[in-house]
Amino acid sequence: MTLSKLSLRNARRQTGDYLVYFVTVIITAALLYACNGLIFSSEVQKLSSMLRTLPLVIVLASIVVVCIIGWLVQYTTGFMFTKRSREFGTYILIGLENRQVARLFFLENLIVGTFAFALGILLGNLVFQTLRAILLALFGIPYTFAFSFSCKATALTLAYFVLIYLLAQLRSRRRIRSMKIYDLIYYDRLNENAVLTKSGRRKKIFSASLVFGAAGTLLLLKRSLPAGILGSACIIVFLYGFFLSFSSGVPAWFDRHTARKYQGQNPLLFRTLSAKLNTMGIVMATIALLFTAVLISQGTGLIFGAIFESRRSAEACYDIFISTNSPDQDFSDYIAYIESSIPVAAAHSYSIYQGPDAHITDYLDANTDYHPCYSYDTWMKFSDYAALRSMLGYPAVTMTSGEYLIHCVPYQKSVVAACAQPIAIDGAMLRPGSIHTENLNQKLWNTNGTDFILILPDEAVLSRPVSHNLYAAMTKEPVSAGQHDTLCRIRDNQNLRRAGYATLYTAPQVREEYASWTAMTILPLYYLALVLTMTAATILTIQQLSETDRYRRQFLLLKKLGMDQREMNRALRLQFTIYYAMPAIPPLFVSIPFLLNLCSATDPGVTEGFYRPLNIVCITLTLFCMIYAVYIVMAYRSLKRNVLP
Repeated sequence: MTLSKLSLRNARRQTGDYLVYFVTVIITAALLYACNGLIFSSEVQKLSSMLRTLPLVIVLASIVVVCIIGWLVQYTTGFMFTKRSREFGTYILIGLENRQVARLFFLENLIVGTFAFALGILLGNLVFQTLRAILLALFGIPYTFAFSFSCKATALTLAYFVLIYLLAQLRSRRRIRSMKIYDLIYYDRLNENAVLTKSGRRKKIFSASLVFGAAGTLLLLKRSLPAGILGSACIIVFLYGFFLSFSSGVPAWFDRHTARKYQGQNPLLFRTLSAKLNTMGIVMATIALLFTAVLISQGTGLIFGAIFESRRSAEACYDIFISTNSPDQDFSDYIAYIESSIPVAAAHSYSIYQGPDAHITDYLDANTDYHPCYSYDTWMKFSDYAALRSMLGYPAVTMTSGEYLIHCVPYQKSVVAACAQPIAIDGAMLRPGSIHTENLNQKLWNTNGTDFILILPDEAVLSRPVSHNLYAAMTKEPVSAGQHDTLCRIRDNQNLRRAGYATLYTAPQVREEYASWTAMTILPLYYLALVLTMTAATILTIQQLSETDRYRRQFLLLKKLGMDQREMNRALRLQFTIYYAMPAIPPLFVSIPFLLNLCSATDPGVTEGFYRPLNIVCITLTLFCMIYAVYIVMAYRSLKRNVLP
């Protein structure tokens, strides 16, 4: 049999024995191709000028992915080399040279990598269509399927794969060419020694790791960059210290508590746990670190989504919205252009007034997470308020004599209702009336109040000084990019000619802006999170499935000793639970407090409704568990089918 035929046969066997690894590499190739397709897609580049930086963001994310997958390929290649070292030694023993065996192993992995790349490109076209549909939906453009194949994206993906596989295979090639027959034959019997052997040192490092973990978590809760960097370093020390000391300390603890050691199925669990942890301390710590990054990336993506959605819905309330804080600035230049170039369904110019005090503002500032923009409560005429409600299509409201209305954002309704007091106007008292919470653009500076505004009778407001002037319009057709640019030039000319500053929003521009931000932040975060999860789960699964022969012998012996099928099923499930839970539990204690604190650091009202902090944590854990569970189920079904007698 020639080396080529032997390589092809071994490659076919390799894809069967390491199917999980093969599938993960295919999916990674598909993701790389799909993201590279976005880089070279002229359709995506035309969506928004802000997406000019999207290729750079994707390339940076892909470089991180290449490093991660490179580590996976290198780890798996080294693992396969260890498991097949006796086979390689036998080849040399029967007459092959070291360089021929090295070339044989290289050709095997080259064949596997080529097939994974080819299948990944085919699957990547479907993934690209999915990403394309998501991007078009963000920009409000209907999706129509159009098959496309990008040679540039294929070439860039091929360059990534050559880099990944070349570095991994060259290292294995050097190792095979330098090893002797004896070393190859007995290489698979070498075990990683416990890093920490002394009991006293284990205890100290285990305790110190817990301290570092607590300190790192607290530092991550601080809202500062230096504290975050220091906290991240503490978390890394915690994970590696925890698993290195835990992997050496658990067997020692069982040795000191022999009653627990030989109780129930503990001998079996003790032996399995000792064997795994004694050789996988560093790997477990690395995987736990990857899982921590996954949870934080997914949760941060959801929080960014909440921020972008909150601001988009507020700023895109009107099709055109202009405000200025300068009393001598008017909207005549804007109105002249709008009336001549933009079909308007309804428009209204009005003013926001300064109240005589800041009773509600001060109460919100003292009792809620509120960021005041003014040193006074803002007021609005009832006629202006009625015109805005009509323009937005909200139900008409009435205001009876002797009362005033309040309009606020939903999350402040109960607080505003509790602190609202009667207002004295020219000797008459106006009592608080109904409170309304529809979207009226109340989130940013120089809008319809910050979080709230008081609606008073027109005659009661006229004597108050103006806070800022506003113009709002609803158009019959979406404002085009050219029309928006013209309005911006008018704004810039006014800012240069007169004191003050004008704010300008158009609904399409706002949607485009936040759709671009979503594409450039959330997409890379989930891209990285998916690859990290698959990589870590693949390594755990490969390690578990490699023990099939040992598990089979173990359970055959247990059956001869009298263990029934139900007990063996329970023992296997328990071993699986411990093995897969160990690297996943520590990240929970780090990521969950971090995400909850990050939610509290956003603007008030952002993490409300669907984006409540508890929802964000639950969605993050659900997404992670869904992917992780696929690998667990695959490994369990395979091991159960091949192990249990």
